[in-house]
Amino acid sequence: MDTSAYTFWLIVGSQFLYGPETLAQVKANSMTMAGGMNAAGDLPFEIEFKGVMKTAHEIEAVCKAANACDACAGVITFCHTFSPSKMWIGGLSLLQKPWLHFHTQFNREIPNEAIDMDYMNLHQSAHGDREHGFIGTRLRSPRKVVVGYWDDESTRRKISGWMRAAVGATVSRSLKVMRFGDNMREVAVTEGDKIEAQIRFGWQVNTWPVGQLAERIAAVTDAEEEAQLEAYREDYDVPDEPDLAAVRYQAREQVAIRAMLDDEGCFAFTNTFQDLHGMRQLPGLATQDLMSRGYGYGGEGDWKTAAMTAVVKAMSRGLGGGTSFMEDYTYDLAAGLSLGAHMLEVCPSVAAGRPMVRVHALGIGDREPPARLVFEGKPGSAVVCSLVDMGGRFRLIAQDIVCLAPTQTMPNLPVARVMWKPLPDLETGAEAWIIAGGAHHTTLSYDIDADILRDWARIMDIEFVHIGSDTDVVAFERDLMISDAVWNRR
Repeated sequence: MDTSAYTFWLIVGSQFLYGPETLAQVKANSMTMAGGMNAAGDLPFEIEFKGVMKTAHEIEAVCKAANACDACAGVITFCHTFSPSKMWIGGLSLLQKPWLHFHTQFNREIPNEAIDMDYMNLHQSAHGDREHGFIGTRLRSPRKVVVGYWDDESTRRKISGWMRAAVGATVSRSLKVMRFGDNMREVAVTEGDKIEAQIRFGWQVNTWPVGQLAERIAAVTDAEEEAQLEAYREDYDVPDEPDLAAVRYQAREQVAIRAMLDDEGCFAFTNTFQDLHGMRQLPGLATQDLMSRGYGYGGEGDWKTAAMTAVVKAMSRGLGGGTSFMEDYTYDLAAGLSLGAHMLEVCPSVAAGRPMVRVHALGIGDREPPARLVFEGKPGSAVVCSLVDMGGRFRLIAQDIVCLAPTQTMPNLPVARVMWKPLPDLETGAEAWIIAGGAHHTTLSYDIDADILRDWARIMDIEFVHIGSDTDVVAFERDLMISDAVWNRR
């Protein structure tokens, strides 16, 4: 999924009252700001200056142009001088792209001797942006507000996070998810309203017969199988015979799955071990390697987590921390740690070292022992998130975690795994997660944080719940009750 072409439009507000000289300076200053922020090299996407807006007609025209531009992933507004907010009503009411209100000013400090009425007329963002902020609130428009000096790294870091969320929202609106079969039988949390998901997120979630995939696997050529096997050898430690036969079958599965995904323009997929008609193995290595190429995945038919994994991977462009489908598997209650894993499908982007391909019986699914990647997850700060259907609306739950080097070797556990300390601690975090209705499947990411997920949820207009270092269960449950009352009335 290539997100490199996305840009963000900087729209600057002013008015004709100040005269042509001041407006020319406003334009020059705004171009300097956009150019300087791009030149700093720490923004994931380019900012394009789109002019100084002085009338309602200009504002409406630029908002319509942003809506029509596929490459525009969002708009950034900044009122360099005083821009009467009634001028913005028409344009902002039409705006369909994510919006960031940037409250900054051209100069960092007040120049003691240089400040006069001309300076005051030129630098009125403290005045103009508050007028601009009122109309955003009055319109009840979801937007991100960033306050800080434009040439500070800390300010650009806030903008960078929102950019990633905005690109995630843009990707969401055209995301297709391919389901091989249905959900695992009798499981509740992997179900959900696909129509509401398409209305809210843009996700197109549809099912393809597993038998069709089996036919595609049978049609994979020996040359395609060999090419995929060589790709495995470049990235992983691959066993020799007799286990190589199982690895070859995974290669055939991967070629077939990717061909079907690409034919339909899908960037996420699901399957379930309960529906493997015509297949010899549950895709393990095949799924893991596809995730490492940017595809989203959800086990047991979990299309919500498959889509979220694809979206988070798109948000993480240019970062190297890693993002994966994940599951809370078992606890170390003595140490307060959670062991995350799955039967097979953990993305190698989160591996601490070079993954090993191993073949072991699965003990579930009634098929041949599948090949899979085995590795330990890397240490570092991360987040896990779960999108759940609350009935008529969606809730995104995020929890901060600290991934650790494993405290045990676990030599007889032939799966990829990540060990982490949930914040604020295992018991409080798990209690809050369960109260919020969080799923056992999650998307784990070292690349994004809860603030980025909060921005994405705001853009998509869904509820966001955060579990972090300062979570108190009593206050958390009270806030959920208030949130339920608010969101159920929307």
